[in-house]
Amino acid sequence: MKILACNSNRPLAEAISAYLNLPLTKAVVRRFSDMEVFVEIQENVRGEDVFVIQSSSYPANDNLMELLVCMDALRRGSARRITAVIPYFGYARQDRKSGPRTPISAKLVANLITVAGADRVLTIDLHAGQIQGFFDIPLDNLYAAPVLVKDIKERLNGEDVIIVSPDVGGVVRARAFAKRLNADLAIIDKRRERAGVSEVMNIIGDVKGRRCIMVDDIVDSAGTLCNAAVAMMEAGASSVWAYVTHGVLSGGAVARVSASPMETLVITDSIMATEAVRVSHNIEQLTIAPLVAESIKRISDESSVSSLFD
Repeated sequence: MKILACNSNRPLAEAISAYLNLPLTKAVVRRFSDMEVFVEIQENVRGEDVFVIQSSSYPANDNLMELLVCMDALRRGSARRITAVIPYFGYARQDRKSGPRTPISAKLVANLITVAGADRVLTIDLHAGQIQGFFDIPLDNLYAAPVLVKDIKERLNGEDVIIVSPDVGGVVRARAFAKRLNADLAIIDKRRERAGVSEVMNIIGDVKGRRCIMVDDIVDSAGTLCNAAVAMMEAGASSVWAYVTHGVLSGGAVARVSASPMETLVITDSIMATEAVRVSHNIEQLTIAPLVAESIKRISDESSVSSLFD
């Protein structure tokens, strides 16, 4: 087994390597002067089981091309099996035609990854479960819930906690968290009466005097989370926390979170933290390296991955 790291999230790759006690494969992943991606694998990979670690986070297109070119290099180097380990699968929000003449980019990216040489894919908390069906190769979709739930139990054990879904689409995820924590469930119903009018937040459930924990898979602009936090504090919540798997946090998201009444936003290291995230007073990061590393080990050993979540 060999582990190859591209450039999107080097710290996570190094943590996985340390957990498995397996050095990263020597490789050069760089750019030509016109920003074309060039890859050179500096070790023999013939007949090897190779895992390529790369999130398709910002800059999404550059990181995606790095992954594709790396897999092509491995395929041409006669690797026995190539697994694309994509902790954050970009383009997952474009999983259907949202209007006339719009693309289904998630399917396109799935095709690109397959054609580039991937034999299987390992990812975490896909934005839409049906994306698994976009691939004609095996895909293992891991869940960050055990890592997040463990942290919630350690920090907030014994407190009056209520799990909150920040939108109707995330109810299944929130219900799973509530079941693990034996907690109640609340839902934020947001609606815009007409264009140009601010959203109205209706809270389904009783949050008064309780510690509210919002759970979601992606936080991008953080507008929904911050608006929901304001609504819950106005409804009498004692405090508001958020646990999110993928901290995209683009644009002014970090400043928005810092200025919000949210006590803490907890994300994982599926996406490498920016300097703004690292210095933020109310954003914290948990590592998913042991979870990913254990899954890699089990895939290589041909043993059960799903038993990790039993």
